[in-house]
Amino acid sequence: MASPGTIYRSIADAKEQGKKCFALLIDPDEVRLQNISSLMKLSEEAGVDLIFVGGSLLMHDQLSNCILELKANTHLPVVLFPGSPLQINNSADAILFLSLISGRNPELLIGQQVISAPYLHQSQLEVISTGYMLIDGGAPTTATYMSNTNPIPSDKPDIALATALAGEMLGFKTIYMDAGSGARNPVSESMIRRVSEDIKVPIIVGGGIRTSERAFLTASAGADVVVVGNAIEKDRRLLRELVEAVHSGAQSR
Repeated sequence: MASPGTIYRSIADAKEQGKKCFALLIDPDEVRLQNISSLMKLSEEAGVDLIFVGGSLLMHDQLSNCILELKANTHLPVVLFPGSPLQINNSADAILFLSLISGRNPELLIGQQVISAPYLHQSQLEVISTGYMLIDGGAPTTATYMSNTNPIPSDKPDIALATALAGEMLGFKTIYMDAGSGARNPVSESMIRRVSEDIKVPIIVGGGIRTSERAFLTASAGADVVVVGNAIEKDRRLLRELVEAVHSGAQSR
């Protein structure tokens, strides 16, 4: 178990040093438990920095087993990326405590957080407050449907910046810009750059990143943590290329 604050501190320190982090997103519904050992070995060899776990909608009850298998096979930080309070699990190291600041659904802005807070207060999880922003990725996503909110239009970087600024001023430790799983288009470089120019807290970006070129562009535009999930599930050989692309993105800043 990581000591309190260390995972966020490592992300913030990397940002201060101009370094980029790569997060591998594991969907418990998609990964086979028997394959986690080899995937974690590959992840450590490739230089993955963080493991995110979760999904907008989990249909199978294997989150707990998935996390236990991850913890048994890697020393990398395991961070919950929960789609609901049901996805809180004390076996992980940390949790992105998400508030959907891009939408106007009070349940996802503060309602579910109030339900979760007493449990998290008593848990050993490192809680990383995160202003979560859904960005239009060119196709309806599970996250958009389940949240019952409209994403920020992809061609409105000023709205994204104003939303991110509000999140930072409210005290969120990170801003997460997500085009969502299955997005046709990733968050644009221009939007990432617009936000990163004025936001001081670490910026996490995910959704629709399928190639090493796109990973590099996302990092070099200003993302401090680049998150990839579906692309790896379809072709694990991409992992090393994606990680190298993200880490090299720091050189162009």
